[in-house]
Amino acid sequence: MSGAADHRPVDVLVVGGGQSALAVGWYLRRAGLEPRTDFVLLDDAAEPGGAWPRMWPTLRTFSPTAYSSLPGWPMPPWREDDGNPSAAHVAAYLAAYEDRYDLPVERPTRVVAVRRPAPETGEDPERLVVTSTGDTWAARHVVSATGTWGRPFWPSVPGMREFRGRQLHAADYRRAEDLADGHVVVVGGGNSAAQILAEVSEVTSTTWVTLRPPQFLPDDVDGRVLFEAANARVRGVGGGVASLGDIVMVPSVKAARDRGALKARPMVDRLVPEGVAWGEEVQPARTVVWCTGFRPALHHLHPLGVRDHGRVATVPAGPDGPPTTAADEPRLHLVGYGDWTGPGSATLIGVGHTARDTVAALLPAR
Repeated sequence: MSGAADHRPVDVLVVGGGQSALAVGWYLRRAGLEPRTDFVLLDDAAEPGGAWPRMWPTLRTFSPTAYSSLPGWPMPPWREDDGNPSAAHVAAYLAAYEDRYDLPVERPTRVVAVRRPAPETGEDPERLVVTSTGDTWAARHVVSATGTWGRPFWPSVPGMREFRGRQLHAADYRRAEDLADGHVVVVGGGNSAAQILAEVSEVTSTTWVTLRPPQFLPDDVDGRVLFEAANARVRGVGGGVASLGDIVMVPSVKAARDRGALKARPMVDRLVPEGVAWGEEVQPARTVVWCTGFRPALHHLHPLGVRDHGRVATVPAGPDGPPTTAADEPRLHLVGYGDWTGPGSATLIGVGHTARDTVAALLPAR
């Protein structure tokens, strides 16, 4: 263990460099904290933009730019067509946002562990100790904003090891043309599956399989409406996002629907060497694309013992703090992982609210 004198002191350390981390950084600056002296962001990526530079280039946001902005500065308009902005447009916006507000991001540096102090070694009992690949830090507060893209979820389906074709997760998908050498099976009932299926079905034959029938949102519903629905659910009004459906009808998905490509079949029983199977029925396939979601990237919090079934229990929203404060460690906050850290907190339009509330809660304790 390194000596406490080696620890770099900081009031607030933000783990992450994507949209959630940047929103927190903006509110920290707005509150008067000095970049690099009072707070710092540690990003394990080599370039700005969070997960967006790693997504497939044709992926589209759920909303037009007017409803896809972080606090303080609207996203520049997307002018190439009438649809929603691409992943590259979002990545460029986040990079410019970081530069515009001089947010103190150190990269690439990966946070290995966050732990409680060991006072017998001289470590400050009021600060969490954060070990990264670059330094060891002593932070009054840690905000974890690592998102989920770094933890793609692969299900366990019989026969996956025997399948002789290609298998990839949506996180590894790049271009439809890369999969044009044979039949493609797309697994999953969410937005990634629908958008990838829409593209791949233009270059080769496809089969779409889902655990339950896919639910499509009305054509005029976008991320703004989803965020409003999430807020309404928190207030106890309406059924929330789930009552609307799952799949946002971005232009490519609408076009796939109109040509009859969005026809889902039940989940397969197993994979076989030559494809996928339901009982005795076999569909030959060259590729299986697993659009099966992601899990929160929280490995760095393991030493704190606060994780439970892939999440961290947080205090209820109210006088004790925002829903981002860890129940078992009040110096730890989580922003941007989903509705359990605030309604719409995993979205560009929604993360600002939880970032604001988190910063307001931790500052009185400085």
